[in-house]
Amino acid sequence: MKPCLRELPLAIAISLALPAVAAESETTLRTVVVTAPAVEAPLTVTTDPKAPRQPLPAHDGADLLKSIPGFAVIRKGGTDGDPVFRGMSGSRLGILLDGQEILGGCGGRMDPPTAYVYPESYDRVTVLKGPQSVLYMAGSSAGVVLFERDIRRMTEAGGRVNGSLTFGSWGRNDQLLDVHGGNPAFYAQAVATRSDSDNYEDGDGKEVHSFYTRWSTSAALGWTPDDDTRLELSLGRSDGEAAYADRTMDGTRFERENAGLKFERKNLSPLLRKVEAQAYYSYIDHVMDNFSLRRLAPGSMKMLSNPDRTTRGGRFSATLAPADQLQFIVGVDAKDDEHTARGTPAYRSRPRDEDLSFERRGAFAEGTYLLNDAQRVIAGLRVDDHESKDHRRTSATRGRTASDTLTSGFARYESEYADGAGTWYAGLGHAERFPDFWEFLRANGAAGQSFVSLQPEKTTQLDLGTLWSSGEWSASVSGFYGKVDDFILLKWTAPAGVRNIDATTYGLESDVAWRFARNWMVTGSLAWVRGNNDTDHKALAQQPPLEARLAVEYNDNVFSYGALLRLVAEQDRFDVGSGGIVANGMDLGPTSGFALLSLNAGWRPSKSVLLTAGVDNVFDRTYREHLSKSGAPIVGYETLTGERINEPGRTFWVKGQLALDI
Repeated sequence: MKPCLRELPLAIAISLALPAVAAESETTLRTVVVTAPAVEAPLTVTTDPKAPRQPLPAHDGADLLKSIPGFAVIRKGGTDGDPVFRGMSGSRLGILLDGQEILGGCGGRMDPPTAYVYPESYDRVTVLKGPQSVLYMAGSSAGVVLFERDIRRMTEAGGRVNGSLTFGSWGRNDQLLDVHGGNPAFYAQAVATRSDSDNYEDGDGKEVHSFYTRWSTSAALGWTPDDDTRLELSLGRSDGEAAYADRTMDGTRFERENAGLKFERKNLSPLLRKVEAQAYYSYIDHVMDNFSLRRLAPGSMKMLSNPDRTTRGGRFSATLAPADQLQFIVGVDAKDDEHTARGTPAYRSRPRDEDLSFERRGAFAEGTYLLNDAQRVIAGLRVDDHESKDHRRTSATRGRTASDTLTSGFARYESEYADGAGTWYAGLGHAERFPDFWEFLRANGAAGQSFVSLQPEKTTQLDLGTLWSSGEWSASVSGFYGKVDDFILLKWTAPAGVRNIDATTYGLESDVAWRFARNWMVTGSLAWVRGNNDTDHKALAQQPPLEARLAVEYNDNVFSYGALLRLVAEQDRFDVGSGGIVANGMDLGPTSGFALLSLNAGWRPSKSVLLTAGVDNVFDRTYREHLSKSGAPIVGYETLTGERINEPGRTFWVKGQLALDI
């Protein structure tokens, strides 16, 4: 008899991209993560953001993601980098924060969605690679990242407290407090975070304009009348400021307010396994200026901009199992997005001007069919109706509307081998992506497409790979080859503009782990991507170089010691002046390779207490990442105009964590 889907192991359940409730976080704390977690299911990486990691534990979402093979970050200074996966950034990489889709307010991408994430305040981060799921967001051709919190019904009255403190070089200090309590019928959770740092110094001891302070608070109230029902109301607020080395203004406000309502009901009938509903609201009020966090250059005028963004969204889905070997999810989702802006130092007294607005309505279906005990097929289809309106007073297309109905879908075959020790897979996916706010904002028609002529991006991609685990060894390899029609390319140098091109991308990620002795493990990872601009017959801009990581760890559950060697190759493929939606995020020319050594140690005096410490960039190397932005002239700092921003030099850090049941 064929097994039914509910009997599949967790790794397979994840690979099907079906929502699953993970086990409640244990109070036992994990040791330092020095390479990405091993891939446990096809095209899926899951990591624990609460675990300390090296380099210096992450303070925002992009900082955490860069530890996963295939990810890179467009550096602007000390914080708020833009994540890049497989050479793709912006809306090609979907980001969901506990199910909520948010977008930053800054027209220059000071605040990508990951800027509003303090990773340790979440329980799980899941990366779904490629256009191989249609359950989350529209047009996410590179993949989807889910920052999630896990709540399980309590069996008795009680609670849990998690806290951490991090201190490091250049005044770095982070604090987290997470309190969760309740009884079988009700629960409440409150989370508060704060992260602060002074300017860092590069390997030559030169100071980089990069200080920041960010804080966040969130609360959730839930009702769990039985094991199958949950209703939750969540609220959140955050703010901060950040100095940037790559531009003429800094961020002096990153205020976000959000509210969400979730409902989940499981095991309604043998056919209807689960229904889920969610509604959310997010408001971002952002201020940037050139005088609050830096000295005004002689003869310069004060400049200020105050954009904001209001996002409303919702989702409903149902999980159906018409047969033991068949299960699928059907659902609908929607999102409305409005962006406004106002300027001048006296901005509070000025009215806001709406510039661009967006509406999206979507429907999706994704299912899994078991062919036999070892083989399965997963497929999905999504249709989205998009509409955007240009409200800009000075735009030649003011009052015009851009709209389209776009389709995405995929099919993937998975098969186990070696008596279940391994799985190989092959999937073909297609994703159609509507232009985002930043692309429309720069579609002026003077040097490319206009607001009404810019075409949606269409990606067709083949994903292949295998994962295997047996005894002391585990490994995975995933590769992809994609053709992109109407790829949206930005040109930042004259003649600046946005236009559609055709492109080809391909690459791979791999990881391996070997437990060669009791308490000892060696791990390694490799990531490589290559992009071609087929229209202009040259390299596709903003592609990271080949990167490898090798780590060795000793851990006897009381003491741990580890070393990480990061190796980055030179990058000699570039397209000077072209890039993505980050302000002036463009190729500047070739970069040389570099190697970095980092060390860490940990002590666990009990299962509830963990102390870790480390030093990154042990030899104080001066280096630059290929995707880093160029520096801007700032009074009191060495001018870096036209040169990439240097990364931090030798960095010391220490972190303490406490997890208690109460």
